[in-house]
Amino acid sequence: MSDLVPADTTEDVRTRGAGVSRQVAVLPVGSFEQHGAYLPLATDTLVACAVAREIAGAYPVHLLPPVTISCSHEHAAWPGTVSISSVTLHAVVRDIAASLRRSGIDALVVVNGHGGNYVLGNVVQESSARGERMALFPAAEDWEAARERAGVVTSLLTDMHAGEIETSILLHAHPEMLRPGYETSDFVADDRRHLLTLGMSGYTDSGVIGRPSLGSAEKGKELLASLADSFGAYFSMLTSDA
Repeated sequence: MSDLVPADTTEDVRTRGAGVSRQVAVLPVGSFEQHGAYLPLATDTLVACAVAREIAGAYPVHLLPPVTISCSHEHAAWPGTVSISSVTLHAVVRDIAASLRRSGIDALVVVNGHGGNYVLGNVVQESSARGERMALFPAAEDWEAARERAGVVTSLLTDMHAGEIETSILLHAHPEMLRPGYETSDFVADDRRHLLTLGMSGYTDSGVIGRPSLGSAEKGKELLASLADSFGAYFSMLTSDA
């Protein structure tokens, strides 16, 4: 549980805040959706938390517990998937940011572990337009840099769901959560232009789109290290006086 729920006390937060000019909170947002037969429904939450923990280990940020259910409507054809509406997710993140500001933490980074959470981009844009400090992490460019550094073979287009990247991060951070079978579950479907209409079931029977067989714990470790390095620019931007 310590991997998902921060162990800070209120005094820890007070002490950390006293040592920085501006406090930054980090909110992991995952999902609860199918990831084939070998990865858990909580994969995106585990990934988001792994990224957030790596960040918290390198920067003086206030690590929050994850949002574990989000917008997974494209996976509705598979048992176990649970979703909330984009309106609800928008409101949850907005309310969390407002609560943080009332407690003196006026910058929020949303660490998104699920590509279907499109609304998070709207939350950040709207908040920034109001003069609030918020960012969405990682961007596609951050993932691409991490992919190259870690030696991930599969492109971001091909590695869409339950593929090399997610498998690698879980092999590093939560190897006990994988079940046998990912080694032979590769499936490619690069042309997904009707995904919003057809959902994932229009492109895959197994729920996998990517090459999980190429995953490794070593790649997972390097992916997270690269993302922590990339976060430096976000931290500087959110804590600057500009």
